[in-house]
Amino acid sequence: MSLTVIDLDLNHTAHAVALLDLLDHYAQDPMGGGQGLKPEVKARLVAGLKGVPVYHGGLALAGDEPVGLINCFAGFSTFAARPLLNIHDIVVRGDRRRQGIGQALLAWAEAKARALGCCKLTLEVLSNNHQAMASYQLAGFAPYVLDPAAGQALFLQKLLAEEKS
Repeated sequence: MSLTVIDLDLNHTAHAVALLDLLDHYAQDPMGGGQGLKPEVKARLVAGLKGVPVYHGGLALAGDEPVGLINCFAGFSTFAARPLLNIHDIVVRGDRRRQGIGQALLAWAEAKARALGCCKLTLEVLSNNHQAMASYQLAGFAPYVLDPAAGQALFLQKLLAEEKS
């Protein structure tokens, strides 16, 4: 298999279609929530991402076939006073797993982070996603700990209802 990871171009129709298809594939997986993307999300996702200047996406191709996706957003570490890159989504088609695609996507993100002068890469993972956790550990990721006595960082969320205008 000839595998390449390229910068995703949201202005390229085939890339935008691949992003929506791969992200929907991920959303249908139990580790992605078990339901596909809602039609209204699909309708506004590409345009929404185009409006986010800190977005960086990578598309894994086996030949011409899109087989993986990584969505990243630049942030800033106040402790290091340098940028960081957060991996928000990483997707590998279910029938293409265990072929090195995830590692290639993570390597792409690391190269992107280095090019942006970032001090680190961050990501969140569900605690029972053992396959992803093993892949991340293989790529050098570890739990975020400042002081072992304080424990490791947890990822929390607070959902906000969409305001009606």
